[in-house]
Amino acid sequence: MAKAQLVKSLRQRALEYLSKREYSYAELGQKLKTYAEETDNVQALLDDFKQRGWLSDARFTEQIVHARKAKFGSAKVAQELREKGVDDTLIADAIGRVKVDELDNAKAVWRKKFKAVPSNRNEWAKQARFLQSRGFGFDIIKNVLNSKFEDDN
Repeated sequence: MAKAQLVKSLRQRALEYLSKREYSYAELGQKLKTYAEETDNVQALLDDFKQRGWLSDARFTEQIVHARKAKFGSAKVAQELREKGVDDTLIADAIGRVKVDELDNAKAVWRKKFKAVPSNRNEWAKQARFLQSRGFGFDIIKNVLNSKFEDDN
């Protein structure tokens, strides 16, 4: 009886979590393990949810990409997905979608923060560090900071 209540409790917790947002298989497993006495119960529950279509790493990856790609580069998005336990093949597909608009997104992020092309080495380095912290690669950063693109105002 206690095991049935434990599984029911884990099931309710998992449904509460999933009702608020998407989770990866590994991320939801970590959250539930703190409440479980045996990891077998967690694995069985997660497998059941996955089979029913309630838990999907692909859907989770799509949500993260959609939410992050306008503000962050491919490196930052990939890092976040790895931290959440997403499979490398899903990450590779996601990075492909992020890279399509990465230059335009980097320009938009840069424009919002700085608005002017750097006039000296120190400003260039400061702006490059900012873009790098957002997960943009050096080629993208170089392209953004060295270009004299027209302002869309």
